[in-house]
Amino acid sequence: MSDTITATRYKIVTKTQPTFYFIGVTTGKSSIMKVFPLWMMELGLPQIVLEGMDLQIHADPEEYRRAVAQIKYDPLSLGALVTTHKIDLFEAAHDMFDTLDPYAQICGEVSSLSKQDEKLIGHAKDPISAGLSIDAIVTNHYFARTGGHILIFGAGGSSVATLLHLMNKKHPGDRPERFIVVNRSQGRLDRMQEMVASLETDIEVVYICNQNARRNDEIMGSLPDYSIVINATGMGKDTPGSPISDEGLFPKNGIAWEFNYRGELDFLHQAVQQKESRNLTVEDGWLYFVHGWTQVVAEVLHIQLDEPLFMRLEKLAGSVRGK
Repeated sequence: MSDTITATRYKIVTKTQPTFYFIGVTTGKSSIMKVFPLWMMELGLPQIVLEGMDLQIHADPEEYRRAVAQIKYDPLSLGALVTTHKIDLFEAAHDMFDTLDPYAQICGEVSSLSKQDEKLIGHAKDPISAGLSIDAIVTNHYFARTGGHILIFGAGGSSVATLLHLMNKKHPGDRPERFIVVNRSQGRLDRMQEMVASLETDIEVVYICNQNARRNDEIMGSLPDYSIVINATGMGKDTPGSPISDEGLFPKNGIAWEFNYRGELDFLHQAVQQKESRNLTVEDGWLYFVHGWTQVVAEVLHIQLDEPLFMRLEKLAGSVRGK
């Protein structure tokens, strides 16, 4: 199919000012809508605007192709950050990209769309963002010192990225002995298992298909002390509820990490209720949010993201969150 026919088919909108897209579910509720203009002022690029594209979870493949086509064929559509839809967008539109980075190919997902020399490039930034986030939460050689495992609810892009980051850790003490992933459907588990099988790792990865909260309580209850429990399902933000019940017990001295930072955040509140009794460290997804966005902004706008710049952008984002 020629570019002209494709552009006509998807009714490309010709933008009048540089536009950065946010492909998600409820993009208007995200703090990035307030943070992004501050960042553009800091970067000296106030002419760039942010526009949300809200798609239903597991939308029709044509919807994903339409979103990609808008960015690919409109000169002032600069690129996009993708949440929730990273795997579905890859599956529906991977053939529309001129280049896919190694992480995108390994993980089977796209979280960043950018353009270079009129070519559309897809990146999977989550392994970097998840890595920076988890490295800020756990200390060096945490798993060797504590013997803790990881239990992650959800087998989407963020979960795959977290596992990939841990697999790539050079020191054995920075890799958990066991990584348990629980997902409500088998397909995503099969994808993750296929990825793991293609790589070398000494981490025992356990795949469990389950959607019953009581069963998840039992799985969590079997963890050793100091284990890390992560909610990467989107429950509590994109969909209601939590993967566990109120009766579920977190591991003593462990870490409860909610990948979301907005919404009802039921999982986070359940962890907070046990913070003292179980001596829990409780984290939300704010740092992940900032790392994720700064990584993609730097890629799309071709900016060198060094530590001083990240600190300035993080501070600006924090000023909005404080309000």
